[in-house]
Amino acid sequence: MSTENPPSNPGDGTRVVRAGLPEPVKHEPTLPGPVFAAHYHLPGDATGPYAYGRDQNPTWTLLERAIGELEAPGQDDVETLAFSSGMAAISAVLFSQLRTGDVLVLPSDGYNVLPLAGEQLRSYGVEVRSAPTGGDAQLDLLDGAKLLWLETPSNPGLDVCDVRRLCEAARARGCLVAVDNTLATPLGQRPLELGADFAVASGTKQLTGHGDVLLGYVVGRDASAMEAVRRWRKIVGAIPGPMEAWLAHRSLATLQLRADRQSVNALAVAEALMGWPGVAGVRYPGLPDDPSHKIASQQMRRFGCVVSFSLPTRACAERFLDALHLVDDATSFGGVRSTAERRGRWGGDAVSEGFIRFSAGAEDTDDLVADVLHALSVATD
Repeated sequence: MSTENPPSNPGDGTRVVRAGLPEPVKHEPTLPGPVFAAHYHLPGDATGPYAYGRDQNPTWTLLERAIGELEAPGQDDVETLAFSSGMAAISAVLFSQLRTGDVLVLPSDGYNVLPLAGEQLRSYGVEVRSAPTGGDAQLDLLDGAKLLWLETPSNPGLDVCDVRRLCEAARARGCLVAVDNTLATPLGQRPLELGADFAVASGTKQLTGHGDVLLGYVVGRDASAMEAVRRWRKIVGAIPGPMEAWLAHRSLATLQLRADRQSVNALAVAEALMGWPGVAGVRYPGLPDDPSHKIASQQMRRFGCVVSFSLPTRACAERFLDALHLVDDATSFGGVRSTAERRGRWGGDAVSEGFIRFSAGAEDTDDLVADVLHALSVATD
């Protein structure tokens, strides 16, 4: 048996398969099963970590520890809170940090449910400003702001902003910064290391990667700010189920394997789309000629699994989707099975009728590219 110390800076693969695991106990499983409990034995004073199921759960604890180790490795001063969905996590930060008279700066091209939260905050007397992600346009709206919300890469347009630059500018103005890290995942980008106060994400997507869990999380360093987020979770009860939390933790172990394969596939699909007649506006941060590539390569370690592009018409886009064999026509992204959708069907995104959001899965690269090219030939014939 080796007597050498474990690596002080393990690789991503090592980190994800070990993240959040408890100390080994003889005859106990490596990852304990989900704890289904609405209450716990609690004689005497109400002290200790587990009192009531809406406040805390041992299965959440292990998952939160794992996510924290990925978002902020080696940093013991961060706290992670798991939520029932990505929007529950987003809402917890927004509604716990903002008060009447405060100013919020949002991306105008972010996730299409974000504006709904903005509308609700306006009704409470919060001023909401918005600007596109690209070109760091939100920088011009920071004066007097309480919270800056970044989404990079943006969903679905895949623009990227300079997180370090925006965080420095926000801090100089006394403004908090939250970064939606859903498209990047902690293996692609670590917002807290770039200067953000909060890293927020939907664990529904690539983090868990199997399309069978709704989950969200918030990671932050400031104890008082995170206590407000925790209090909001308690008030609204936006908690994950223990089974969902366990499934998420189980799925984290393959994140590096999935992310690497999906990144390879996404780049291959993007390259295949370039120059195809009728295909316009191909975006993927990993493409050397992409408008976001320079900034993305400075702050991202992987470029993600999502590619976006436009076909000439709605009918053409629908023919393309119908002709795919290895790609499911479904919303969401980040799963091991490739998905694609005509994003305009939902409304709320400033995209053309033929805009496609494509999420590369873990299929064989050659098979996936061949399927895409065949569908394009059918759609544009």
